[in-house]
Amino acid sequence: MFFLRNPGIKQMEEKVLHAGIIQEVSANKLTVIIVNASACSSCHAKGACLASDMKEKEIEIYRYSGDYHPGQHVNIVGHAEQGYRAAFYGYILPFVLVFVTLLLTISITHSDGLAGLLSLGILLPYYAALYFFRDKLKQSFQFEISAINS
Repeated sequence: MFFLRNPGIKQMEEKVLHAGIIQEVSANKLTVIIVNASACSSCHAKGACLASDMKEKEIEIYRYSGDYHPGQHVNIVGHAEQGYRAAFYGYILPFVLVFVTLLLTISITHSDGLAGLLSLGILLPYYAALYFFRDKLKQSFQFEISAINS
């Protein structure tokens, strides 16, 4: 994974670059496999520590031009802003919902047990809503693809 900066733009836009391999090609979509590795898993001593930090992820690309085929090595480019948005939806907003629900329930009911249950229970409708709107969210997370020249 690399971060690219374009200094010619007023607001510096960071891009994240991943190398991947095309797994499937269809008329309207490419499925690309990338290996997501933590910083320590790419170390020369990964056999002596936690090499389980390497995970394969599938990325679906809907807007592309060019001729691609399964097994081809490509670069996937995403905007860093998309990562920040994903972290917000996946971690920050749920934390805020749990915390606010906990504080409100304790102040209203004065029951720690009920406050704990309700604050964790608020996550069920939140993640159900994320699941329900997953197709709409996919549209806001767009990636670009480019072939790796040999």
